[in-house]
Amino acid sequence: MKKLASCIIMASLFLLTPPQGQAEPGPWEEREREMRLVLSEAYYRFVAGDIEGARTEVARAYEQHYKGAFEQEVKSRVSEARAENIDAWFAYTALALGEGKSQQEMREDFNQLNHLLSVTAGRLDGKAEPTTETRSWTRVSGQMAAVFARAYEQYRAGDGKGAKDAVDEAYFQFYEKLGFEKTVMTQISGQRASAVEYQFSAVKKEITRGSPPAKVKQSLDTLSTYIAEDAAALDKRGGSPLSVFLGSLFIILREGFEAILIVGAIIAYLLKRGEKKGVRAVYAGSLIALGMSVLLAWALNALISGVRGQGQEIIEGVTMLIAVAVLFYVSNWMVSKAEAEAWAGYIKEKASRSAAKGGVFSLTFAAFLAVFREGAETILFYQALLAGNRGFINMIWLGLAAGIAALAVLYALIRVASVKLPLKPFFMGTSILLFIMSIAFAGTGVKELQEGNVVPVTMLPFKFITIDLLGIYPTVETLAPQLALLALTAVLTALHRQKGKKGPAQQAA
Repeated sequence: MKKLASCIIMASLFLLTPPQGQAEPGPWEEREREMRLVLSEAYYRFVAGDIEGARTEVARAYEQHYKGAFEQEVKSRVSEARAENIDAWFAYTALALGEGKSQQEMREDFNQLNHLLSVTAGRLDGKAEPTTETRSWTRVSGQMAAVFARAYEQYRAGDGKGAKDAVDEAYFQFYEKLGFEKTVMTQISGQRASAVEYQFSAVKKEITRGSPPAKVKQSLDTLSTYIAEDAAALDKRGGSPLSVFLGSLFIILREGFEAILIVGAIIAYLLKRGEKKGVRAVYAGSLIALGMSVLLAWALNALISGVRGQGQEIIEGVTMLIAVAVLFYVSNWMVSKAEAEAWAGYIKEKASRSAAKGGVFSLTFAAFLAVFREGAETILFYQALLAGNRGFINMIWLGLAAGIAALAVLYALIRVASVKLPLKPFFMGTSILLFIMSIAFAGTGVKELQEGNVVPVTMLPFKFITIDLLGIYPTVETLAPQLALLALTAVLTALHRQKGKKGPAQQAA
């Protein structure tokens, strides 16, 4: 038996020891080797069936060798995110020991933890990290599973607030911050990302209600399954040049499409009315918005990690709701001008100037908000894409360039089509486009605030279609403002038509 035990120990030490180069190990790599020896002992105890002993050794490696000087160095010289990553992997490994995993599965978990520690120690000793490795989403999903397990244990112990905080940690520190959400949106679908986000909300709602632990666990298990399925799908696709190119192309098309539609329609409208000064103002507003988008993205990255995620959702949500008010006003303003052109045939020069003065400001502000919101989110999307696909940087830039070219063609088509359309149909078409965008922004803006824990989530009691592009989601809070806008538009349209039927003479009077 002793000989068998020795063989197991030697085998586990071999399996848990990454290949070494010729260079002498640095001081932090020596510390990492000490941790590896303790973790090897933990693996041996797991093989021998001593689960509690294995967990004790994992805790010893964490408390005696990682916590303290090693952790502080990682936080100050690598990143807070890396330190949080290591913390999560220690917690996940300790929990996984009691989940009935096979020796091979457990060995892989230990190897991943050791790999993370080894790479980090090498970086602290001045050695470059491998640049060809792409992020393993399965590994991230495992880290999130560890956080979910901690949330459940806290809930069972009566700490509901701690459980909700843990769920928020999984969302903001992993799903949102590491780019998991954005990668799902670009490579799977926006609808799937929304389903996962609402499952996060469902878990927190069960915790708030004080539901039985079994029901909370069921909700957490559903969420963990969603994430594991998406991680497996993303890792299966891998980081091929084509997938990276298409991901990059989809990001700029998705984020730039709304901004180009709004800015293009506004500029076409101003050119149609001969307001060239207004066109320059809209261009200037768009450029200022681009600059502010860069500043916003930088500020969000500079903020501490816990605030960054929630703060980002709140800023985006508030910006979109302001845009809703502006776009809705501009849409109805254009309808009134369309009716005036249809019945009077012209607008008196003085009245035209007066309307143009206030109208140009509103149009410029609408363009600014559209570019500002989309610009900041686009930058954050590309940060996540660059972090996860270091081996295909050229394909990312190629996809970005192709997307910008496609958006330029779209903008040109809007301009050309506006020249050929008669005045009233053009006014009405532009107004409808901006109204649709205001509806989409209303739903998406409220959804961003839901993700930021500002607005509650009340799911519809029946199956309802999700259309991410139009901001349509299956919650009462997102649909309510959209229905209100539809009702208000119906009333205003009726009033515009009634006013138009009075004729030019009555309007002048």
